[in-house]
Amino acid sequence: MSQLPALPVTFRPGRTRAVLLTAGAAIFVVITTVALLLEQLGPGEKLSFVFTGALLFAVLALLARVKVVADETGVTVVNIASRRHLEWAEILQVNLRPGDPWVFLNLSDGTSLPVLGIQPGIAKERAIADARTLRALAEAHSTRDLP
Repeated sequence: MSQLPALPVTFRPGRTRAVLLTAGAAIFVVITTVALLLEQLGPGEKLSFVFTGALLFAVLALLARVKVVADETGVTVVNIASRRHLEWAEILQVNLRPGDPWVFLNLSDGTSLPVLGIQPGIAKERAIADARTLRALAEAHSTRDLP
């Protein structure tokens, strides 16, 4: 990669996010509309329909929140239920092998961290480009302070 992007840079699966949020909104609207149109339902039952639609939307929104933010201090990985900040030196390798559902970071403590913010599901070429960019950033920043 000839030129690195200016930091901070955010990676996220844009198409997947759009599909999840659109589906969540559609599900909420349909369930709420059905609840309001069914006259035989009491107010509590209608409210439970609306609550169910909101709960389904919230779950899909939670799935859509995944991202990776690279800045001068390191990388922040936001997965479905967790957020972790890594210093650049902690990242030994950025992997996206054929068949992987998302990028994995090999870390200096011997563990591997899944990065759901870069996933080749709907937009494979974009995910490959993002993984290469993150790899180049990690390599540039981890060796920056070496003599």
